[in-house]
Amino acid sequence: MLPKKVPRFVAYYRVSTDRQGKSGLGLEAQQMAVREYLNGGAWELVGEFTEIESGKHADRPQLAVAIETCRRQKAALVIAKLDRLSRNLAFIATLMESGVEFLAADNPNASKLTIHILAAVAEHEREMISERTRAALAAVKARGKQLGNPRLSEVRSRGTDRVRASANQFAANVLPIIREIQAAGHESAAAIAAQLNARKVATARGRAWSHVQVGAVLKRAQLASRSAYE
Repeated sequence: MLPKKVPRFVAYYRVSTDRQGKSGLGLEAQQMAVREYLNGGAWELVGEFTEIESGKHADRPQLAVAIETCRRQKAALVIAKLDRLSRNLAFIATLMESGVEFLAADNPNASKLTIHILAAVAEHEREMISERTRAALAAVKARGKQLGNPRLSEVRSRGTDRVRASANQFAANVLPIIREIQAAGHESAAAIAAQLNARKVATARGRAWSHVQVGAVLKRAQLASRSAYE
């Protein structure tokens, strides 16, 4: 049953990896669950916040902003599932002590006591899984078997080479643009970054430029130039 005194809601979603955040995997399902729970009516969704973070960590900047938005807008925090917040009992307790009303679409009638119990059970399950994993690895090691991939260093080396080659190629592609910007009088890395962003040139990861990325490209260009003369 939706709270009568709080017609406003702030939605909070959490995905565990950057890949899930970009692709929408997991995120779309959470958004659908929240919307199906609200299901029309006289309510207002005044904010939506998405956290890309591991559930083991309590440091959630987006959640902090969501909670502050709830206080400012006199809204309730709505999530898709209780485990989207955390499997850490202390974290759940801290959130509840914030004074912000919150509810989970998968368990809307849960009381504060119920949520404490569910969080405690979830935390216990996580600890048991971790303990069983450690015991299984110890048993394998005791039998004299090598843990992990015996060729892991070779695999990592090949992966590192591919990443380095890709970064060098990207630096070579963007370097002419940087040289053109420098020729126009923009010498500092920060100024070059601003010009790249103004021209809508993205970094290798599709993000905005900063002086750090510009410096990295110039350094790669310098190293490549030295290698060519050796």
